[in-house]
Amino acid sequence: MSHALIDVHSADDSAVRLDALAALSQRLLDRCRAAGATQAEVSCSEDAGLSVNVRMGEVETVESTRDRGIGVTVYFGKRKGTASTADLREDSLAATVDQACAIARFTEDDEASGLADADLMARPGPDGRFDEYDAWHPWALEADAAVDLALACEAAGRDADPRIANSDGASVSTSKGLSVYANSHGFVGAERGSHHSIGCALIAGEGEHMQREGWYSVALAQSDLDTPASIGRRAAERTLARLDPRPLATGSYPVLFQAEVARSLIGHLLGAVSGGALYRRASFLLDSVGTQLFPDWFRIFERPFLSRGFQSSAYDAEGVATRESPLIDDGVLQRYVLGSYSARKLGLQSTGNAGGVHNLEIPANAGGLQDLLRGMDRGLLVTGLMGQGVNAVTGDYSRGASGFWVEGGEIRHAVDGITIAGNLKQMFASIEAVGSDIDPRSHVRTGSILLGRMTVAGGD
Repeated sequence: MSHALIDVHSADDSAVRLDALAALSQRLLDRCRAAGATQAEVSCSEDAGLSVNVRMGEVETVESTRDRGIGVTVYFGKRKGTASTADLREDSLAATVDQACAIARFTEDDEASGLADADLMARPGPDGRFDEYDAWHPWALEADAAVDLALACEAAGRDADPRIANSDGASVSTSKGLSVYANSHGFVGAERGSHHSIGCALIAGEGEHMQREGWYSVALAQSDLDTPASIGRRAAERTLARLDPRPLATGSYPVLFQAEVARSLIGHLLGAVSGGALYRRASFLLDSVGTQLFPDWFRIFERPFLSRGFQSSAYDAEGVATRESPLIDDGVLQRYVLGSYSARKLGLQSTGNAGGVHNLEIPANAGGLQDLLRGMDRGLLVTGLMGQGVNAVTGDYSRGASGFWVEGGEIRHAVDGITIAGNLKQMFASIEAVGSDIDPRSHVRTGSILLGRMTVAGGD
C-alpha cells in the first residue's frame, strides 16, 4: 500500500481507497496475532475538509484540513492495550502494535474487557459491503466559492433590518471521510460519509440592549442545505425577535421547549440510560427498564437505517449489528443503551450502541409550533438554554433560559435571563405534547415538547 495520505477530495476512487484501508487493517491484525494477542481491533480513518469564516463583510479565516488516524487495540486475555499513530511507514505501524502490546502486558485483568461477542457482528451484503444509507455526497467546493457563500449569507442577514448593526459572522464548512473498523473475529466494516453546513449569527440593538441570535443548516448532501440568503434572513428574524425583553414574574408555568432545544431533554435521558453512567451508579434511572417514565402515548424509536440519517449505520463502533428497536414504548423504558463493555459490567448484552445511538425518532401527537402555542395558552416558550445545571445522579434540573412569554396562545414579548428548574423524572412524566415541527438538523428527530409545569425564576 502507498504511504501517501488518501485524498478524500477525490470521490471517484473512494471505494478503492476504502479497500486499501481495509487491507492495512488486516495487516495490522496479523501483526497483533504474531505478537501474541488473543484478540485485536483496528480503526483507520482519513478525513478532509474546508471551513471559512467571515465577519462584517471581511474574510476572517480559511482553513483546509486533512487528517488521518490509526488506532490499534490488543487484548492478552482480559488485559487491554491501545496505541495510535498517523504515520503509515512500516516502522511506525510496527512500533504502534508493539506499544499497544506492551501496555496490555502491564495492565490489570478486567473481566469486562475484550471484543464484542462474535455472534453479534454485523454481516455485509452479497457484495461484501455494508449499505452506506446515502451518506456519501462530497461537495467540490473551492475556497473562493465558500467565501462567496458565507458573505452572501451574512449580507442577507445584515441587510434585513437597520437595527442589525453588528455581526458575529457567517461560516461555511464541508467535510468528507473514509473509515474502516476491523477485528480478529473476521469483521471488516468500511464507511464513507460527508457533512456540510452554513450558519450565521447576528447582533441587533445598541449598548446594554444588544441581543445575539443566529441560524444554521446542516446536511449530508449540499442539495439539502437551505440557501445562504434564507439562513441569513432567518438569523435576522430570530435576532430581532429577541429585542426589548421584559421581566417575568417568578412562578410555576407550562413550558414549551422549541424543537431545537427540545432534543436536549432526550439527550439527558440518553445520558441516564447509557451503560457508563449505569455501571458507575451515577444515574437517576438505575434499574428503570420496564418502568413507566413518560405518558403512555410517548415513544422513542431508534432508526439506524434511515437514508441520509446523520447516524445511520449497519454496525456500531465494535462491529455489532445495529437494529431498529424502541427505546421508549407506551411511555415505558424498554432497554438501556449499551456497548459490550458496559453490558458485561451490568450482566447484560450489547444493544449495538457502542459509540452512541443511531437516529432517534420521537413521534408527534400534536400539530406544529403554532398549534402547541394555542394549546399551551399561557406560559413560556424556551428557544435557548445556557449552563450545565443538571445533576445526573438525582435528575435535578436547573438551567438558564431565554425565549418568549405566551398569552392567549400568542407570543407577546421576549424574555431573557431566566432560570427554569425541575426534576427530570417529573419533567418526563409531565410531557403533554410533542409537535410535528421536527428539527431535521440532528440525529435526534423531535418536534417541540410541551411540559405541563416547571418552576420559572424570572429575575423580577
